Amino acid sequence: MFTHTTKVEIQFGDCDPAGIVYYPNYFRFFDNATAAMLSAAFAMHKRNWLDHYGIAGIPMVDTGARFIKPSSFGDVVEISSEITELGRSSFGVKHSVLRDGDLAIEAHEKRVWVVRDDNGGIRSAALPDEVRKLLGAQ
Repeated sequence: MFTHTTKVEIQFGDCDPAGIVYYPNYFRFFDNATAAMLSAAFAMHKRNWLDHYGIAGIPMVDTGARFIKPSSFGDVVEISSEITELGRSSFGVKHSVLRDGDLAIEAHEKRVWVVRDDNGGIRSAALPDEVRKLLGAQ
C-alpha cells in the first residue's frame, strides 16, 4: 500500500512547560502527514483533490498512539505514513515517528471518505476506483 515520509521540525510552541511536545500536537502532525501522503499519491495539493474528487473531507473516526520517546524544541522527526487498509468508504493509516533513527511513536487513524448530503451535512461515500488504485489496493 502507499507510503510517504514527512519531516517535521519541532517548534517552541509545539512544546509544553516541561519542554517536550504536547501530545495533542502530534495528532496535528499526523493530520498534516496524512494530507501530505494523499497529496503525494494523487499528485495534487489537498485543496485540489478535495475539489477533483468532489468530497467534503476525510474525517477521522478512530485514532490512537503509543508514545515511546519524547521530542523537544529543535528536534527533527520523520513521520512515515502508510495506508494499512481500504474499506468501502474508509481507510486506515499507520504513522511511525522516528527521532534520530529510533521509533518514538506508533499511531493509527481510521478515516472516512465523505461527501455533502442534501441537508449540508456529511455522509460516507465509496472510495473511487482511481483512489483505490493510487493508494495501492490489489
